[in-house]
Amino acid sequence: MSDPSAVSSVAPERTTFARRLGPWDAAIIVISGIVGSGIFVNPYVVAGLVQTPVLILAVWAAGGAIALCGAFVFAELATVVPKVGGQYAFFREAFHPLAAFLHGWSMLWIVQSGATAAVAVAFADYLVRLVGMPPGSTVPVAVAVLVALGAFHALGIKPGAVLLNVVTLAKMLALAVLIVAAFALAPHSAIEWRPALPPSILESRGGFGLLSVFLAALAPAMFAYGGWQNVNYIAEEVREPERNLPRAILWGVVCVILIYLGANFAYLHVLGAPALAASRTPAADAAARLFGETGARTISLLVVVSTFGFLNLALLSAPRVYYAMAADGLLPERFAVLNPRFRAPTAAILLQAAVAALLATTGAYARLLNYAVFADWVLFGASGVALFALRKKLPDAARPFASPGYPWVPAAFVLAGMAIVGNLFVADPANALRATLVIAAGVPAYWLLRRAGQKKRT
Repeated sequence: MSDPSAVSSVAPERTTFARRLGPWDAAIIVISGIVGSGIFVNPYVVAGLVQTPVLILAVWAAGGAIALCGAFVFAELATVVPKVGGQYAFFREAFHPLAAFLHGWSMLWIVQSGATAAVAVAFADYLVRLVGMPPGSTVPVAVAVLVALGAFHALGIKPGAVLLNVVTLAKMLALAVLIVAAFALAPHSAIEWRPALPPSILESRGGFGLLSVFLAALAPAMFAYGGWQNVNYIAEEVREPERNLPRAILWGVVCVILIYLGANFAYLHVLGAPALAASRTPAADAAARLFGETGARTISLLVVVSTFGFLNLALLSAPRVYYAMAADGLLPERFAVLNPRFRAPTAAILLQAAVAALLATTGAYARLLNYAVFADWVLFGASGVALFALRKKLPDAARPFASPGYPWVPAAFVLAGMAIVGNLFVADPANALRATLVIAAGVPAYWLLRRAGQKKRT
């Protein structure tokens, strides 16, 4: 007969993540994490900086090449450290818990929350215009959608993944239709193949002026390309992660590169470089020329759908980082608790929604979005360094997918990140400095939170 006291002394089993996502779900998360509002807005910024069709397409092609190098880096890291939190877990294993904390700190206060708040306001602005709501409705609608999506994702990952699949397929199909229609309905191209090196650029500090402008144009392009890392945050919810994560990352990034190059070629074909540089809504303007005002309204609806898809993903993936931080004692313990019914980090999801909603109401989101690319590429470059560190630290670890072209491919990715970040100190020093100060503030925060966590455990 068993001893009842022995049974009662066994601790209850901790709720763990459920592996409910297959390779298709994971690939959709990669694509949706990349294709947000950037491809509908940022092409005009790139065109305004580099001016000519050759350089415009060169920037987007270079951005695609860098994104592909990043995909190779993250695909290998996903097989070596297939743990919840993505880059947070990479940095913890490769460097020090402080480096991991700074990643999560930057995500919460700059990269994810700032971008999420800004995109929520963009979503609300387009929605208010489409349905004819009063102009003052923008901020309340932005806050409402963040709160609603936060509550929705607290129900678990599978409902959010299904919604994400539908939204992502809709916007990818609409972009594909726009690209095909551009060449089918506008047989006469507006592209003027002028020399790729405008005198105004060449005369600006010689060759370094052109390099600086090209790197400045890469910043908005890479903001549009960024997001493949989102699937790493939910590694413990993907079936067979060692096999499915690399496939999802590579498939997703390649699909986005093709769509982005096609979209920019279509914009240039329909509008031409000068009109593209002058248009803040290139997709809508191109659609208006092809289909009339109905086409422009349809594209505006597409922007609403696309931004909603980004918000959906932001509140699905990033909270897993805060869960990992809390599990390490670097955030309050409640953020490391999974809802036993839905197996989702409810408190962490609501934290992300609350911070983003707060930024949306204060207006601070605009500044945060401006320097989000700075913090993003600090973290991306560090991820490339983490791959080198883990190759040395864990030489015998299983690597079902090893980055091709090692060490040159990850080295190129790290150098590209350093160039983008370094050039932002030249092109936008105020925002670069602000982002640096916010990241640096995470150092004392780490030691304070770590000490508080240690005292609580003792």
